[in-house]
Amino acid sequence: MKITRTLATCKTPDGAQLTLHEHDGQHFLKVAGLQLMSTTASSSEERMAELSCHHLPEKPRVLIGGLGFGFTLRRVLELTGSDARVDVAELLPEVVAWNREFLQEVNGRLLDDPRVGIHVRDVYDLIDRCGNDRYHAILLDVDNGPDPFFQKGNERLYAKPGIIRIKNALHPGDQRHLQCELGGQSRRLRRKLSRPRSQYHAHRLQH
Repeated sequence: MKITRTLATCKTPDGAQLTLHEHDGQHFLKVAGLQLMSTTASSSEERMAELSCHHLPEKPRVLIGGLGFGFTLRRVLELTGSDARVDVAELLPEVVAWNREFLQEVNGRLLDDPRVGIHVRDVYDLIDRCGNDRYHAILLDVDNGPDPFFQKGNERLYAKPGIIRIKNALHPGDQRHLQCELGGQSRRLRRKLSRPRSQYHAHRLQH
């Protein structure tokens, strides 16, 4: 029988225990014993990247909220050219360190891609302070969507003030690109983003 190894642990800002595990070549991230993500399922992250990168201009600037296991980052880099700039905001320094130490063969090596900038900070603050240095696409892979699971403060991203800040952080144009992973309990946000005059598009992404 193959054993499950606990590779690393840390505390989240809310005080819960975050753990990284390996079993039979696959990796799992858990919060308080509940699975947050794994390397066995990455289709929603990849689809989110594909929807966002479909009509990007030359020299695009892309912001990814949440590093996780790097599947969103990998797909964005696959779909953009050498002139792209991809910023990744990750709240926990431990997640960045675990990608470098334990997940090199997953996507950890991508952190050293010259197109990538890793920011150990809340993506909300990065959005709020971007000024005129705007993005062509913002992908929120934070906390499994608008229903808080990992960090209670993440819900502010999906409230009206957060949506306004995201709008201001995006380049004005014919179409703005905001993608986020929406869980089954996020009907209100899907309705808000799918209104006829909305410049955003809501997609329910599932693993």
